[in-house]
Amino acid sequence: MLKITRKDEKGTLTHFDDKGNTQMVDVGGKPQTLRTAIAKGHVTAQSETLRLISEQQMKKGNVLEVARLAGFMAAKRTSDLIPLCHPLNLTSIRVDVSIVDDKIEIEAEVQTLGQTGVEMEALTAVSVAGLTVYDMCKAVDREMCISDVRLVKKTGGTSGDFEL
Repeated sequence: MLKITRKDEKGTLTHFDDKGNTQMVDVGGKPQTLRTAIAKGHVTAQSETLRLISEQQMKKGNVLEVARLAGFMAAKRTSDLIPLCHPLNLTSIRVDVSIVDDKIEIEAEVQTLGQTGVEMEALTAVSVAGLTVYDMCKAVDREMCISDVRLVKKTGGTSGDFEL
């Protein structure tokens, strides 16, 4: 198993103080830059479930649109859900939820002009959008699977850009 531990430029762990206590990273001295993150994931479902979603026949409503809105809300509330995430002023959120082939594809892009990245906000948006799909469809398909939630692109900040 590969274990990667985040360290700062001095080689010390960033989320622990010198006594080993958990801490939120101080980003006060970092410059504000435009930071973007894109995350993706998908929900696999039975073909009948996908048909009901595409024809908007689910009893709880328009699954794709409600999941999209849930993704927006999740990105904005990430710091309330993930203990060491900084509350951020997000400048842009895009969440796409669509049926592609035999699954529901979810993609979120989040931007901020700030001192820390928005990877967690994008990942949270995708995760909660997937959970919303599950919640709205579980009455007809309990075998749905939320999977492959991952960061696919990140730009900005001192750690540089990343693209999967």
